[in-house]
Amino acid sequence: SSSVIYLTQVGGAIMIEAISTLTTANLTRSPAWQASFSIDGKYLAVCFGNPDTHVKIWQCCKKERKSSSHDADTKPSASNGTAEEEWKLLATIRDEDAGGHTRSIRSVSFAPTSISYDVVPILATASFDGKVLIWEYCHDDDEDDMMQEKHHDNSSTNSNNEQSSTSSYFEPIAQLEGHDNEIKDLAWNTTGSLLASCGRDKTIWIWECFLPGTIGGVDNNNMNEDDGEAFECLAVLQGHDGDVKSIAFGPSHNQWGEGEEILVSASYDNTIKVWAEEAGDWYCAMTLGEDSVPQSMPSSSSGGGIVHTSTVWSVGFAPGGVRFFSGSDDGTMAIWKLYTATERKKLFPTDQVVSSTDGLWKCVGRLPDAHSSYAVFSIDCAPTRAGHGRIASAGGDNSINIYREESSVGDGTSEAPKFSLEDVAVDAHDGDVNCIKWHPRDGRCLVSCGDDGAVKLWRYIR
Repeated sequence: SSSVIYLTQVGGAIMIEAISTLTTANLTRSPAWQASFSIDGKYLAVCFGNPDTHVKIWQCCKKERKSSSHDADTKPSASNGTAEEEWKLLATIRDEDAGGHTRSIRSVSFAPTSISYDVVPILATASFDGKVLIWEYCHDDDEDDMMQEKHHDNSSTNSNNEQSSTSSYFEPIAQLEGHDNEIKDLAWNTTGSLLASCGRDKTIWIWECFLPGTIGGVDNNNMNEDDGEAFECLAVLQGHDGDVKSIAFGPSHNQWGEGEEILVSASYDNTIKVWAEEAGDWYCAMTLGEDSVPQSMPSSSSGGGIVHTSTVWSVGFAPGGVRFFSGSDDGTMAIWKLYTATERKKLFPTDQVVSSTDGLWKCVGRLPDAHSSYAVFSIDCAPTRAGHGRIASAGGDNSINIYREESSVGDGTSEAPKFSLEDVAVDAHDGDVNCIKWHPRDGRCLVSCGDDGAVKLWRYIR
């Protein structure tokens, strides 16, 4: 059977629709580079580039539905929805803020820490100034009380999406340095105990983190930037021959080293590398690039057995971590499947590995025209709790795509996956769509941001 991705367009009802625009293209000429939801989905952060580089953070709030005069005699019901969700601009981080970045902010990511009454949201930002900053959410209750009446008076003229309260802000609590120049991406592991950064200097830095709400973290949230024990550099990974564009942690499934997790990195050198940890040291376990396309899969005439013939912009793991997806500047998307060491020895006995106990990643599917031959900038897989296993991608054709797997086996074990293009949001942005992310808890919600500076919320309808 062929391993090429069979793509079919599903007709009929619209599956994805825009429901809200948090920032419009008219508000700023700065591109919106990346978005990040907090682990509980209550907060959303987006970073914007030059000329007005900054980070906006929104909070999802419940608002009471106002009753109109003709509803006076109507009995309220749950189906009418007495509480609706709205995203309120909580805070804005700018480069002139004390201790802030001095150049364009390229990446933003919430730490996956517990968010409760005693653990506040922690945000990481990365910039072209070569620094990673860690921010802690602060809220001044006294000032909030004083501002309440003024806010009420101005509520009819000021939108929540355009003005934030001065009582809520993010304060820098740590600064991580090491990169020679521009940082392109950030990634936390699932527990928040590790933070990785990558950049133009072709390196990946891995930091051990002792944040509130993480394993081994501090017991309270009274951190400050003089707390040198909050972060410790574990490794500086070198091996790529070009800028490292994207990184993601995934489970090792006991197939590489001793660690519970691996890290995959995508680069300007057209390859993807798999990194693993052994006895405290991180090493390159695999390089995915040439000769990665199965013989049964048709490959491009110019690329031979190469999966991606240009920059790999994005990598993202599927739930469970036995698959990950990659998107490239050459317009292709690829699906990579994990084979255990036992499966590797049986199915691919001649493949070279670092250790005889290592597993193997293989490309089992390739979509050569994912975004009409334009670059695939972002890929994200819906979380397990979404219950539908859809994949979203964003590209240089200004569109957002939603894919579903046709195979009856949707657990990542298929060696010849078949996908359908379920829906396309054509011209989702007025320019490149730089990032697409599923809400971590609501499988109906996505967020996108693009070169037009717009941040949009989308509803996926099954």
